[in-house]
Amino acid sequence: MPPKKVQRKEKEEPRIGVYVCHCGLNIGGVVDCAQVAEFASGLPGVVLSKHNLYTCSEPGQELIKADIKEQRLNRIVVASCTPRLHEPTFRAACRDAGLNPYLFEMANIREHCSWVHLHEKEAATEKAQDLVRMAVARARFLAAQETFEVPVTRKALVIGGGVAGIQAALDLADSGYKVYLVEKDPSIGGRMAQIDKTFPTMDCSICILAPKMSEAGRHPNIELLTLSEIEGVEGYVGNFTVNVRRKARFVTDSCTACGDCAKVCPQVAPDEFNAGLSMRRAIYMSFAQAVPSTYQIDMDLCLNKHGMVACDKCFQACQRQCVDYSQKDELLTIEVGTIIVATGVDVYDPTPLTEFGYRKFPNVITSLEFERLINAGGPSGGNLIRPSDQQIPQTVAFLQCIGSRSKRSNIYCSNICCMNTIKDALLIKEHWPETQVLVFYIDIRAFGKGFEDLFQRARREGVSFIRGVPGEIIEDPETNNLTLIGEDTLLSQLYRYQVDMAILSVGIEPRKDSPVIQRLLNLSCASDGFFLEAHPKLRPVDTPTGGIFLAGCAEGPKDIKDSVTQASAAASRANILMAQGKVNVEAITAVIDETLCQGCGMCLKVCPYSAIRQDPETQIAQVTQASCAGCGTCVAECPFSAITQRHFTDQQIFAQIDAITEESPETKAVAFCCNWCSYAGADFAGVSRMQYPAPIRIIRTMCSGRVSTEFIEYAFRRGAAAVLVSGCHIGDCHYINANYQTEKRVNKVWKKMERLGLDKNRLQLAWISAAEGNLFARKMKEMDEIIQGVTTEEIEKTKQVLVPRKKGKGEGIETKE
Repeated sequence: MPPKKVQRKEKEEPRIGVYVCHCGLNIGGVVDCAQVAEFASGLPGVVLSKHNLYTCSEPGQELIKADIKEQRLNRIVVASCTPRLHEPTFRAACRDAGLNPYLFEMANIREHCSWVHLHEKEAATEKAQDLVRMAVARARFLAAQETFEVPVTRKALVIGGGVAGIQAALDLADSGYKVYLVEKDPSIGGRMAQIDKTFPTMDCSICILAPKMSEAGRHPNIELLTLSEIEGVEGYVGNFTVNVRRKARFVTDSCTACGDCAKVCPQVAPDEFNAGLSMRRAIYMSFAQAVPSTYQIDMDLCLNKHGMVACDKCFQACQRQCVDYSQKDELLTIEVGTIIVATGVDVYDPTPLTEFGYRKFPNVITSLEFERLINAGGPSGGNLIRPSDQQIPQTVAFLQCIGSRSKRSNIYCSNICCMNTIKDALLIKEHWPETQVLVFYIDIRAFGKGFEDLFQRARREGVSFIRGVPGEIIEDPETNNLTLIGEDTLLSQLYRYQVDMAILSVGIEPRKDSPVIQRLLNLSCASDGFFLEAHPKLRPVDTPTGGIFLAGCAEGPKDIKDSVTQASAAASRANILMAQGKVNVEAITAVIDETLCQGCGMCLKVCPYSAIRQDPETQIAQVTQASCAGCGTCVAECPFSAITQRHFTDQQIFAQIDAITEESPETKAVAFCCNWCSYAGADFAGVSRMQYPAPIRIIRTMCSGRVSTEFIEYAFRRGAAAVLVSGCHIGDCHYINANYQTEKRVNKVWKKMERLGLDKNRLQLAWISAAEGNLFARKMKEMDEIIQGVTTEEIEKTKQVLVPRKKGKGEGIETKE
């Protein structure tokens, strides 16, 4: 859908009003605001320039509104704080005065100037003038833009039927929305269904979960799709088309779960639900409380695969004739407006950690296997027994952080392991008080409500805690007893403990099929493999892809309480979208000029959101505006200048480069910073009053992927001493993977500079997060050192040899080469 046509106010002669804010003494105590305002009055297109104490105050906003009407201003520039703080405030003021809000621009002279140059008043004032000059230069090329509305389908998809997925589905269904709950296993319930008790309340896990499962199974607004997988997702926020494969169960819905069929089935296999500690039949039900309460046939195990009926014992045993060997997979297409990802986690497999003897020594088991062992519905009927001889162990050891907090496995803490072990230790002491329990730990992390009380209770009950995980486990081949060898780091002495059974408290990790979901939904993953939220504090359940939300352990390790809390939060966020029935798309999306597009398809390859497609006949690229997030990566990639990013055009950015390099360019560095991370990191440096040199001038882009090689080379041709390109860390990009293109382009320019005999050190690439203000300040100091080392000869040589490959859009606005 193309953006709506706008009034062509940009064709009018610019009448720019500039307002320089003192922000009390925050800016005025360092920067000479009156001098900056006077300087601004002489800039091209400026017809009004004022300075006042607090521009964001009600009187300040009213002054802007009055001037727009009385002075016929058609552009507004406010020099004050970061646009990340008050840009919406001033845009609203412009809108109230009848001016399109996209004809407003801000110069950040507080976080990026006064606060970081507290002791350099003259340099700070000079920099403030440059920042205002840049803002005015960009404002001259601003165009009125209009957001547009996209209708939202009032149906939701929840992927994953664990406790988080169930909670999210119920919340949405209770709000009156149709919900499709897709689960790849035969039953909903997830990991919580396998757990015996929950911490810190020590109540029965399935007793809490089973009513929720039943409610989801019978809710009129929930369509339960078990044994189902997502195969394709198309569309955009509010309008997703999802293809689901519903696998054949080979048992009809009329099954009463009597179990007569399983009694006669001759084929057996390890029971996945019981962690392989027992066997199941080829026709089976996952567990007693399964929802739906229906048997299914594992056709890979059944003798009747490949359409050959070699055994029909289950068919003969079923009085209701529910067994149907001819069932086929179903392909379903569903239309939804929002998607909640609650895919859960896998449990770490400690087999590679050979020093613990897992799968080698029968009495070394994992914490999940232990959960099934002591569960009344488990293979031992809830009795604590050693796998080797079915005897009650006299000494049990728990080993913490197996698969967590280690470079050999996963470096992160798995969150639940400490409290899960304390809970299990208390269960042993409660039912088998004579059994000695040893817990070998690195650190005990009992941070949640009631967690510390549970820890202290375990100590009072006689559970022994030894600080130091064993380095090796040795088995006595005759008794199958285990010897644990390690160091007690509190006592600084070696230990050897004889135990009957060792339980590895294994961590949790992302689902192995997470990359499939990531690809289908265009999601981001953090370095640990869990799905990345849009913002860890402000948007903790949103994803960078509009209309898609995260719940439970799909986003990171968490316990049941936090999973349920996040599930309700995700449902609430989805509810907001669907309740409104529409969503506004910000006017920063890409627009394609069909007369310039050559159909090369390069934009399609770099778009993180698959928002661009080619016309099958003409091969002309087309942008789905509702899918476009406005990163601008495609604009920088297009070799034919056929794509424009609204509100962040090439012309505007070239104008800012011109403004920076208009005076003494050899003493300055041009820094391209992405809005979400490095620009925010610069803001954080300002808020923290981290001092750094003044020669750096920042140009804000929504993403570092917007920075083209032409921008970098143009800054050098204009005489800039150095250029910095900075964005989110690789793997943490707010636009999924757009910063990979940033890296490729910078590498391309580096190679070109080397080939031309130029100092490639003058171009720097830095990954800086919003929290790394100290890193930003340190990088600014490095940039200043680079500037100091650049010679006049090097700059002149650069101007001569760095010839543009093509003339970029807007490059012609430069005054002089």
